[in-house]
Amino acid sequence: MVSTKIAFSLLGLLLLSASCYAQDDEVVADNIEIDLGASREGSRTDAEVVKREEEAIKLDGLNVAQVKELREKSEKFAFQAEVNRMMKLIINSLYRNKEIFLRELISNASDAIDKIRLMALTDKDALAATSEQTIRIKADKENNVLHITDTGIGMTKNDLVTNLGTIAKSGTADFLSKMQNPESTGQDAGDLIGQFGVGFYSAFLVADRVVVTSKNNDDKQYIWESDANSFSIAEDPRGDTLKRGTQISLYLKEEARDFLEVDTIRNLVHKYSQFINFNIYLWTSKTEEVEEPIDDETEPVTEKKTEEEEDAKVEEETEEKKPKTRKVEKTTWDWELLNNAKPIWTRKPSEVEENEYDEFYKAITKDTQGPLGHIHFVAEGEVTFKSLLYIPKTQPTESFNKYGTRTDNIKLYVRRVFITDDFQDIMPNYLNFIRGVVDSDDLPLNVSRETLQQHKLIKVIRKKLIRKTLDMIKKLDKAEQEKFWGEYSTNIKLGVIDDSANRSRLAKLLQFRSSANKGFITFSDYVERMKEKQESIYFIAGSSLDEVEKSPFVERLVKKGYEVLYLTEAVDEYCISALPEFEGKKFQNVAKEGVELDEGEGAKAKLEALKTQFEPLTKWLTETALKEHILRAEVGQRLLKTPCALITSKFGWTGNMQRIIASQTHSKTQDVQRDYYLTQKKTLEINPRHPLIKELLRRVEADPEDRVSKGMAMMMFQTATLRSGYMLQDPSQFAEHIDAMLKQSLGVGDAEIEEEEEIENVPEGENAEEEADQDNDEDEDKSSKDEL
Repeated sequence: MVSTKIAFSLLGLLLLSASCYAQDDEVVADNIEIDLGASREGSRTDAEVVKREEEAIKLDGLNVAQVKELREKSEKFAFQAEVNRMMKLIINSLYRNKEIFLRELISNASDAIDKIRLMALTDKDALAATSEQTIRIKADKENNVLHITDTGIGMTKNDLVTNLGTIAKSGTADFLSKMQNPESTGQDAGDLIGQFGVGFYSAFLVADRVVVTSKNNDDKQYIWESDANSFSIAEDPRGDTLKRGTQISLYLKEEARDFLEVDTIRNLVHKYSQFINFNIYLWTSKTEEVEEPIDDETEPVTEKKTEEEEDAKVEEETEEKKPKTRKVEKTTWDWELLNNAKPIWTRKPSEVEENEYDEFYKAITKDTQGPLGHIHFVAEGEVTFKSLLYIPKTQPTESFNKYGTRTDNIKLYVRRVFITDDFQDIMPNYLNFIRGVVDSDDLPLNVSRETLQQHKLIKVIRKKLIRKTLDMIKKLDKAEQEKFWGEYSTNIKLGVIDDSANRSRLAKLLQFRSSANKGFITFSDYVERMKEKQESIYFIAGSSLDEVEKSPFVERLVKKGYEVLYLTEAVDEYCISALPEFEGKKFQNVAKEGVELDEGEGAKAKLEALKTQFEPLTKWLTETALKEHILRAEVGQRLLKTPCALITSKFGWTGNMQRIIASQTHSKTQDVQRDYYLTQKKTLEINPRHPLIKELLRRVEADPEDRVSKGMAMMMFQTATLRSGYMLQDPSQFAEHIDAMLKQSLGVGDAEIEEEEEIENVPEGENAEEEADQDNDEDEDKSSKDEL
C-alpha cells in the first residue's frame, strides 16, 4: 500500500511540473516578436496550403476532396495469408521476364471486350454505354504511371472483391504445397500448368501500387487499390467517367521506369499482342513541319520602289497575291494504332489471298523477299491447333554454324497472344529454317505462360508440323523445287540421317546428279529407268563432279548402260548410308565390294575362266609382292581402262569417307576405331584385259622373284590407291618410284647424282690483298698499252 501511494504521488508531481512548463512556454511565446514577412512559412496563405496538399496528394486524377471522400468511404480488406504467400511467389519466382506484365494485362483487356461482345449478341443494351471496343495505353512520365484502359465488360464491386482479392481461391494451399514440396507429390511444379490464372498480379512485378477503376453495366464505378499487402474498394467520387470498362493504373517502381518509354511499349505490344482481335492504341506524339501564315504587321518594312521597278512588275500585280507562310515545327499528340497485322491463320485458307500471305510473312520475319512457299492448315485430333508455315527463299549463311541450337523461327500463340518462341522439340534441327506460327488453346503451358511444358501433346504437334512441312515441300512446282534444293539440300540430307520416323518421306525429296542426266534426279526417277534385272541403285561419292565422272569404278558400269548417281557433297555418303533401301531397291556403292553385273551365263563362265587364268598373279600379289599392303587380289568386272583399283569392304571406308574423317577438326587425337578404318587393308581388283596386267602375269609365271615385277606391282598398287581416292601412307616411296621410272625412260637409270663441291672459306684480309694485286696488274697493263 505504501509503495502504491508513493507511486501515485510521484505521478502527480510529474503532471504538475509538465503543466507549469507548458504555461511558461505560452508566456514566452506571447512576448517574442517575430517578423512574419521574413519567413516564407509564416506568410503562407490557406489557399497555398491547399494547393500544396493537392500537389502532394494525387490518386489517379482525383482531387483532394475526392481523395478524402474515397479514403473515408473505402472498405478495407486484407489478403488471406495464403494469398500473401502467393503474391510473394508471383513477384519473386513465377515470372522470368518483367515485361510479361503488359502481355497479361492486354490479354485480360481483350478477354473483357470479348465477353461484352458475346453478351451483345443476346442483349442489345450491352453496348448502350459505348459501342467502342478498344484497348488504350497511356504513359504519364511526370507521375510515373502507366494506364491501360479497355472498354470491356468491366467489374462490379463484388467482382473486384472476388476476382482481384482472391488468387486461385479453389486451390491455393494445395498449389503452394506442390510448388514448395514437389518431392512429396511425386511431380514437378510444372505439372500444375493451366490450372491457375494469375496474370493480373504480374502487374506487381513493375509497380509498387496498382489502382483499378472499373465500371460494369450492372453497377456503379468503383476503385480498387492495392500495394500487394492489402487492398481497398470504394465508390468512385468522380462518378461514371469510363462509361463501361476498366482502367488499370500502375505506379511503377524506380527500376521499371523504362516501361514508360513509348518505344519500349510499342516493341512489347508488337512482340506479344500484335494479333489481338481488338485495336490497341498508344498515346504518342510526333513532330512535323507545318506552314503558318505570316501576319502583315510582322512583315519587315521595305523601301519605296522606283517607278521603273513598279512598271516592270505590273503583270505580277495582276495575279492573285498568295498569303505568305513560314515552316515551323509542331508537336502533336494522338492515338497510334499498334496492331495493324491481322492473324490470318485464324481464317479459313480459302478466304485468304496470296498477297495477304506474303504481307503476313514479311510482317513476322522482317524479310524483304516473299516466301518460297507456305502451308495453312488446322490440325484436329488429340490436340487442335491452327498453323501457318513458310519456307524462306534464302537461308542465312551462318545457319549451319548454329545447327543444333535453339531457334526462334516458330512462334507459339494461345488465342492470338504470343507465348514463346523458345522451343526445344517443337521442330527438328534439320527444319530450323521453317518460319511461322502455331496457335492452340490446348497447349500445356506453365503458370506464367512463358514456357511450354514437356508433354505428350508436344510430340503430337511436332509430328503433324513435320508431316505438313514435308507435304509443303513436295507440292512445290519444278522451278520452286530447283530453288529449294539449291538452298536446303543439306537440311533434307541431315534429316534423313537424324529423323528415322520420316526417313522414307525425306528420301522421296532427295535429288542427285547422275551419269545419265546433267541435272538433278530423284530416286523415283532412277528406279523408273533401271535395267530389267538390276537389283541395286548404284552410286559413287567424291569431292567434285569431275572426280566421280573419271573414277575407275564407274567406267564399265556406264559403258554397259547402268546409271550411276554422283554424290558430290560431304554429307551425301552419310545420307545414303542411313537409307537401307528405296522401294525395295538396295543401295550399292560402286567403290565397295558387292558389285555384280548380271550379264548372262556366258559372261559368268568367261569370268570364272579369267579368274583361273590369272590365279598365279592374284596369288603372287596377295602372298608375295603386296603381302603387307592388301587384303587380297582378285579379278573383277567393274574396270574398263584402268589396270587395277582398291575396293573396300562392305562396311569399310571409301576414299571419300577417309578424307572427310581425316579433315575433322573436333576429333580425338588417338582414336582406335578411326585408326583401324584408316589403316584397314583393301582388296586389289585387277583388270584382266589391261596390257600391264597381262605383262605382269607373264613375268610372274616366268620368274616370281623378278625384281622388276615386284617394283611394277608396288607402283601399280600406289597408283591404284590414288585413283581410288585414298591417301598414300608413304608418299616419299611413291616419289622415289616415279623418279626411278623417269631416269629409266630418259636413259640415265645408272647415272649417279653428282657430288656437291665444298667451297673453302678464304679470310677477308687475303681476299683484299689479292684484289689489290689484281688491280695493280691491270693498271700496269694499261700504262704499257698507252706507251705503245
